[in-house]
Amino acid sequence: MSTLEITGLGGLVSGRLGDALAPVESIRIEDGLIASLEATGSADEVLDAGGAVAVPGLIDSHVHVVFGDWTPRQSTLGWIESSMHGGVTMMMSASEVHLPGRPHDRVGVKALAIAAQRAFADFRPGGVKVLGGSLIIEPDLEPADLAELAAAGVGLAKVGFGAFERQGDAAPLVRAAQAAGIVVMNHTGGASIPDSSPVTIDDVLELGCDIVGHANGGPTALPDADLPRLFDAPGVLQLVQAGNLRSSLRIVELAKERDALDRIVLATDTPTGTGVMPLGMIKTVCEVSSLGRIPATDALALATGNNGSALRRDEGVLAPGRPADLALLLPPLGSAHDDPLACIEQGDIPGIAAMVIDGEVRALRSRNTPAPDGACRILTREQMEASA
Repeated sequence: MSTLEITGLGGLVSGRLGDALAPVESIRIEDGLIASLEATGSADEVLDAGGAVAVPGLIDSHVHVVFGDWTPRQSTLGWIESSMHGGVTMMMSASEVHLPGRPHDRVGVKALAIAAQRAFADFRPGGVKVLGGSLIIEPDLEPADLAELAAAGVGLAKVGFGAFERQGDAAPLVRAAQAAGIVVMNHTGGASIPDSSPVTIDDVLELGCDIVGHANGGPTALPDADLPRLFDAPGVLQLVQAGNLRSSLRIVELAKERDALDRIVLATDTPTGTGVMPLGMIKTVCEVSSLGRIPATDALALATGNNGSALRRDEGVLAPGRPADLALLLPPLGSAHDDPLACIEQGDIPGIAAMVIDGEVRALRSRNTPAPDGACRILTREQMEASA
């Protein structure tokens, strides 16, 4: 059994909406899971947090992976590992739609989903867990295909790029996918690439997907008058960095009025024409908190616990028995604030001082965030014995 203890914490953000910063000083991790929120003084490795605040690793529920740590849309290598330096520990494919020459036929779209799911099952750039293989729903698919794919391990699907006359016509296949246990996301708003089509609010409501993808536009948003109707859809409403910020803030306002922040999840919708954004998730958290006037603990929950729940995963919450995926945050050098949560509420990106995924220290000082005002360090055996 491998063990890691994180000591010297300045508190813990659970990832659950409504939870305040918990006065946790240490975490014990055993075989990749959080064993307890206190140290025993006996571990294979000790990470001195130096007063940093522990937060769940960010879950990006809308990325456009293809194969490997490469995006053909921007001809960029290493972007997934770079996102880990931006606080991301898990990401969900929103379909491998940017594959050059991607297939559109029934056999081809099934093969692409299975191949991508298999490719990412054991490939974790920088330790990031990639949920790959999101089926692009096309008109010639049949309900039996969805059950077949689910049995093969494909757990995701996307509506919005198939050759339907109107995207709402995909509703029967959405129902078949959901019956098979597949999490289905829909495109929302105007067309994003040449072979896609707009998805109107009527399409969204008819489709009834589990995730209303980029509800704030990807990048073209729905008309303002349609935004309240999003809350009539059954799924969670996803707000993305590559969408319309004005629409995001309006949707957040509507969610607060309805006491429905549990319906909101955050993502990036990158890499796309907007670019590759390693800090896209933490930047979105800062914008939603500072401009939407949401406590940093809740803004982080939209990017962690809410996403984990929508994806039916245990990740996203820091609690005993949960995967030990977390970031350690400090204020950035030169900040007007002395704690990272106040920085987020001010709109400033905090400094990431360490990243841990499945109980393994994947990075110390982030190469992408502003430099943290302080540092985490891994203690040597002699230092551990001296502090015992």
